Amino acid sequence: MELMREVAALTSQRHPVPLYYQLKTLLCQMIDNDELKSGDCIPSERELSEKYEISRMTVRQAITEMVQEGLLIRKQGKGTFVAEPKIEQGLISLSSFTEDMLQRGLHPSTRLLGTRVEQASRRVAKILSLGVDARVMVVERLRLADGLPMALEFSHLPYSRCGDLKPEDLGGSSLYRLLEERLGIQLGKARQTLEPVLADTHEAELLEVEKGSPLLLLERTTLDTLGVPVEFVRSFYRGDRYKFYVELIRQQKGAG
Repeated sequence: MELMREVAALTSQRHPVPLYYQLKTLLCQMIDNDELKSGDCIPSERELSEKYEISRMTVRQAITEMVQEGLLIRKQGKGTFVAEPKIEQGLISLSSFTEDMLQRGLHPSTRLLGTRVEQASRRVAKILSLGVDARVMVVERLRLADGLPMALEFSHLPYSRCGDLKPEDLGGSSLYRLLEERLGIQLGKARQTLEPVLADTHEAELLEVEKGSPLLLLERTTLDTLGVPVEFVRSFYRGDRYKFYVELIRQQKGAG
């Protein structure tokens, strides 16, 4: 409470800082200093309101922002907890989810939600360079690390090249490994985009987050070494567990 009062007294003389932001700053400091550790349940709105002598609406605004930023996580009927550290994922190499998790010392697993064969939509056909009547195999999988849901994937594969894959193959192995070792497809490169979205009811249930929680939508088109598309995937990553990074290198300007 003393820290809140000191901050309020200081800022009131200069540029006023909203009370909710002061509380948010205080909670972030406690997380940074390990006073609140990953998995800890933070005090309730009522307790924070009474301790710092601010309204519950102010407390709720601070906590909501921290949940949206992935610093806290709400669990229905249990409370609000400090989130696990986010996994940093680079966007500079072509690797599978399984490979990424193993590199971080996590145990990857996959829950196969379903497979189907359907006529490719106009968009998917264009992305995969297929004819208008071409069929694709759609694979829906939930990807987990150490048993926790991390991403929901919808892979579209040209049926003419990947029709020999069986559901039992897709549930417990890296798709890239299957393409390379089972089908002899040599992967070359990929194009991908990343954008923020909000979880709908289906995504929220599978990823064990609240509806409307922030997700990261990654769309990737993978090509073989001849430049022919072999997969188009839409992956929804939990925004509270993932952050992506890109290493940028400044090009040297020519002399003169």
